[in-house]
Amino acid sequence: MIVRIMGEGQVRLADSHFAELNSLDDELLGEMESGDEEGFRRTLGALLDAVRRLGTPLPDDALEPSELILPAPDASLDEVRQMLSDDGLIPG
Repeated sequence: MIVRIMGEGQVRLADSHFAELNSLDDELLGEMESGDEEGFRRTLGALLDAVRRLGTPLPDDALEPSELILPAPDASLDEVRQMLSDDGLIPG
């Protein structure tokens, strides 16, 4: 799966890593619902770090369609809220 981190680029990520990412996504959703800004920052950072660590960066000139788009590390709670579906940032 191709994942885009807004403002950074794309990474190719194996489907086998989505259980770990979904766990962080669920945590992030809970923090957003409760308005926990500090927890939101920490978990968003952990989610993006996991994508970077587990994925393989695509070259800057690659034009692959992104199957998943994640917010930039400095995105606000409100900006991320607008990106959410019922499942959070990561479907499933």
